[in-house]
Amino acid sequence: MPMTIVRNYRKKPEKLTPIESLKLPKKTIGYLRVSTFEQNTEKNEANVLKFANDKELGHVEFITEKISGTKSWKKRKLFEVVQMLNADDVLIVPELSRLGRSLVNVLDVLNELSNKHVQVYSVKENFKLNGDDIQSKVMRTMLGLFAEIEHDLIVARTIEGIASARAKGKMLGRPKGLGKSRLDKHEPEIIALMKNGSQRQFIAKRYGVTSAGLLHWLKRHELDNVEPEP
Repeated sequence: MPMTIVRNYRKKPEKLTPIESLKLPKKTIGYLRVSTFEQNTEKNEANVLKFANDKELGHVEFITEKISGTKSWKKRKLFEVVQMLNADDVLIVPELSRLGRSLVNVLDVLNELSNKHVQVYSVKENFKLNGDDIQSKVMRTMLGLFAEIEHDLIVARTIEGIASARAKGKMLGRPKGLGKSRLDKHEPEIIALMKNGSQRQFIAKRYGVTSAGLLHWLKRHELDNVEPEP
């Protein structure tokens, strides 16, 4: 009787699709800032909710703070909001001025959010601030231009103040002996820009040095801890 050979074939495992990285649910944050003179945020809340519904931006979680817009955004609750947002999340503000009173500060916030790929909407201006459409690009260009003008005005006022002080016989700057640098003669201007919230990258470019060179100069003159004034 012939022997029957039974072969056991193991089923070839199916090729597994690599597990995609888990994505957190998209957040939509409504940021409301009121000054100490305003009583409530009901009107702004209603406007943001209507805007979110019209744009189908999902459920809105509101974060409110009562503080002056002149205070640096990094010292406000807004800084925590920016840190918690991830790519494709949405931030809605009633108007641009809620991010900061200075265009320099507003652009700083927008650049930070843009780097994180967060969508930013302003209700009053009725558009997306960091999108790829032509309207968003034009707006960013205009904001950049106005911020540059604002910087120039700050520097001009600082130079006028320095000239006036020198005319009255006041001694400005640090004692000689630390070694010369092209930045030395611009020290009062640089301090004024930093106190106004200007970024070091902007200051370095303005005075023709690298960011690392500026930082080295600031540390050598013990100016690396200068903070924006409220």
